[in-house]
Amino acid sequence: MKFLRFFIIIFISLTSSIKADLNKNLINQLEDGGKLIFIRHAYAPGNGDPNNFNLNDCSTQRNLNSIGQKQARDIGEFFNENKIKIYKVLSSEWCRCKETADIAFKDFSTNSFLNSFYSNKYKKNKVKQIKALNNYVKEFKSKKNLVFVTHYVLISEVLSYGPASGEIVISDKNFNIIGTIEIDY
Repeated sequence: MKFLRFFIIIFISLTSSIKADLNKNLINQLEDGGKLIFIRHAYAPGNGDPNNFNLNDCSTQRNLNSIGQKQARDIGEFFNENKIKIYKVLSSEWCRCKETADIAFKDFSTNSFLNSFYSNKYKKNKVKQIKALNNYVKEFKSKKNLVFVTHYVLISEVLSYGPASGEIVISDKNFNIIGTIEIDY
């Protein structure tokens, strides 16, 4: 039994240091700039949007709660503490994305190519949005990083990866994932 406990302690110690090294390597790559940083909006309880959803009325949408707002602050602190250079922050037009961007970064603008296409109402926009995103990224030329605050469906479509709420997914301009960072909530 002592051997098993010893083994578990060693395993946890090693995996923690490996994770720290991976995060350090990822932060070093972000210092080089020119990366795409996809952030799934911070925690907003529920799934999808209510039936009465209106893009121009936040009261009809699924929004961040206090846990999500704290997670958004933690996202901002992560970028500040690591002095990650940002060219621009773009957000989906959904309120939960705009609130995440506002709390984390303050300065942002919206772009419809980052919107959700999860609901039947917006599925028809998927191809057009992905094309617009690809065109935008092709034109992106900066030594700083480009941040996209968006939704699970868009990230999973372009990166073939399912992010958790508030998760940061870093890719190159060819949409190859370099790494991910989970911000707990």
